[in-house]
Amino acid sequence: MTNDSSGRIVAALREWIADAPPGARLPSSRALSAEHGASPVTVAKAVRTLVALGLAETRPGVGTFVRLVRTPRPADHAWQTAALGAPHGRGTQVSRTQRAPGPDVIGLHSGYPDRELLPERLVRAAITRAARTDAAVHRTPVEGLTELRSWFANELAADAPVGVTPATARDVLILPGSQSGLSSIFRAVVGHGRPLLIESPTYWGAILAAAQAGVQLVPVPSGPRGPDPDDVARAFEQTGARAFYAQPTYANPTGAQWSAQRGRDVLDVVRRYGAFLIEDDWAHDLAIDTEPRPVAAHDDDGHVIYLRSLTKSVSPSLRVAAVVARGPARDRVLADRGATSMYVSGLLQAAALDVVTQPAWRSHLRGVRTQLRSRRDLLAESLREHLPEAVLDRVPAGGLNLWLRLPDGTDLDLLARECEARGVLVAPGTEWFPAEASGPYARLSFAGPGPDRFPEAARLIAESLHAAR
Repeated sequence: MTNDSSGRIVAALREWIADAPPGARLPSSRALSAEHGASPVTVAKAVRTLVALGLAETRPGVGTFVRLVRTPRPADHAWQTAALGAPHGRGTQVSRTQRAPGPDVIGLHSGYPDRELLPERLVRAAITRAARTDAAVHRTPVEGLTELRSWFANELAADAPVGVTPATARDVLILPGSQSGLSSIFRAVVGHGRPLLIESPTYWGAILAAAQAGVQLVPVPSGPRGPDPDDVARAFEQTGARAFYAQPTYANPTGAQWSAQRGRDVLDVVRRYGAFLIEDDWAHDLAIDTEPRPVAAHDDDGHVIYLRSLTKSVSPSLRVAAVVARGPARDRVLADRGATSMYVSGLLQAAALDVVTQPAWRSHLRGVRTQLRSRRDLLAESLREHLPEAVLDRVPAGGLNLWLRLPDGTDLDLLARECEARGVLVAPGTEWFPAEASGPYARLSFAGPGPDRFPEAARLIAESLHAAR
């Protein structure tokens, strides 16, 4: 018998089931074979199809029956509210930037680059090679692979000026992504209930990590050139804080890059108050028009805790990052890492090290720089053409995003819904402010898929803005 025979039996039984009460027994296999002139194998296949469709259920030794329709009982989770208590921090909602876009949707919201911006061949080959080594079966030290720690240390040491003792492998700890590193640093260095100075606006993930750690955020305004050192000093003086979280290089979301002088001035303030600068260098490998200038390269007395990730430049699947810290601060972060994740997968570490030590890695970064520049300029020009009432204060010299100021009075949530209805996902800027937003902003990524649709996206955002007024 053919598959068509099985299909005809399924069709006939579906009509029969439609008129039968739940729990009714289907005709026996012998009866079905006789009725349809089919073999027992064909009948059994038809019955399996009905079971897979959820229309029937078999009871071994008894027969096959129309599936009982059970009305689900509404779950009552009210008890959990009393057990959990009020949520700490900024709530439990996942950031809009983490949403997966549907088919044919233009995604300008994500913080991750499209796969065509990643060294895919290098990553696949590195994972294959790493799987053949002992890294696939051995536990790594909690500090991380020595060779990978040395690579991160050497990268930072390359920017150290004469007279500054560069970091070494011992100062480096490998992390399962920078987000977990922020959580560890805030817990181990700042501490629950203690104040933390933080740029405003800044990375939403840092705001969330600080809130989960019970840290009290103290916003410091930060513009296209970074924060004013006098504002930083004033905040230290008024709050007694002992740490300042900042992104001196291609800040998320603004794209700001501190000048070399601004970095030295802020570092002088940090030293004067006996504090730490927590430097998040997330976009180190995403330069476009300038070169990254880590403030940590100018520090050798442990005032800067430096964080660098490979997640955005190598692959989101290789969540590998590093923190460079000296003295007791390093030991406290290490203790926190040992209590939380214990160690980072040796397989991921070996693969990441393989990628960044290949000669093709530098060639890849040069190609990505060209692609990012083209994408950035296309999106910026499209916004100027279709959305002249919005203001783009700065075309970033690196990173992945544009920070767009929208007209005063714009309802950002309504705008996001209007954009989504038209097939465009944008990220309202509210998430990037540790306190009240200074205005209606949206962060738009130029690193997502389909850059040829940027002009269409800008036009749809303009339509959505007009509809939201």
